[in-house]
Amino acid sequence: MLNRPHYIGRFAPSPSGPLHQGSLVAAMASYLDAKAHHGRWLVRIEDVDEGRSVPGAAEAMLALLRSLGMDWDGDVVWQSQRKQLYQAAADRLGAHVYPCGCNRREIADSRLGTAPDGSAIYPGTCRNGLAPGKTMRSLRVRVPDMRVPDAAGTAGIISRPATATSSPAIPADAGLIAFTDRAAGYMAQHLATESGDFVLKRADGFWAYQLAVVVDDAEQGVTDIVRGADLIDSTPRQIYLQHLLGVPTPRYLHVPVVRNADGEKLSKQTGALAVAPDNEGQALRALQAAAAFLQLPVAQTDAISTFWQAAIPAWANRVGLSCAPG
Repeated sequence: MLNRPHYIGRFAPSPSGPLHQGSLVAAMASYLDAKAHHGRWLVRIEDVDEGRSVPGAAEAMLALLRSLGMDWDGDVVWQSQRKQLYQAAADRLGAHVYPCGCNRREIADSRLGTAPDGSAIYPGTCRNGLAPGKTMRSLRVRVPDMRVPDAAGTAGIISRPATATSSPAIPADAGLIAFTDRAAGYMAQHLATESGDFVLKRADGFWAYQLAVVVDDAEQGVTDIVRGADLIDSTPRQIYLQHLLGVPTPRYLHVPVVRNADGEKLSKQTGALAVAPDNEGQALRALQAAAAFLQLPVAQTDAISTFWQAAIPAWANRVGLSCAPG
């Protein structure tokens, strides 16, 4: 297997409920990729949205990972304990951020469209300052304006007035964020038309996922992110923040998400059952199911340790790594 210098991967679950089979698939993929590269595998609890955190869920997840033979490197990091880092990052962004006084109904009524992840594309109402009588509800980061072809094929401009606080350091084409996903290949997104100025701090006072994940990955030195494909549309926004903050952009690999019989992504909201093995046999069945979903030809085994001994080279072969010993 290939030694990629300083490989650091991570699994970052949200403790909004017990770990289910879809979460296990994401955990397994990130764990196997780190092990196949002879790298470090970190675990971070993404509890920045403290209102959604279920008491005891994070501890149960950690205990389950241990029972499944997925030992992590270093200390577990908790986002709820890192608020000062997010504030410092927002301060560093300076003129790239601005206060927004719009509520959800106002955004829905004036949105430019719907982003790939289902969120409303913000039209930049508060870009030039809060309207009289408005107070700050959230903090947004401005994305670059850009020229786009109109229906006649000529160059049109997004209707957002330039401001004195716009940064000249960002080129006109910076609104097109492109990256190569290790599974999906070339991906690109125009932030102005597919995202809009997005939230860094929410109206409820919690820091937004997009900022927290960028700050944490940079601070922990993460080089490779392996996660579910439902997050691929968030990646351009995170890369944009990485550019603004001057931190490295990791490699990305987005794996398919597990869906239920109705085609919905497995989640707490869709009633996904918890992975809760009572013995090693049940744990092995859960691991085998996750490996099968990832199309890994791992033979039946009677021990968790031997499962991983087979799964790591199977993953290495699946993603095109050599199987030289590390």
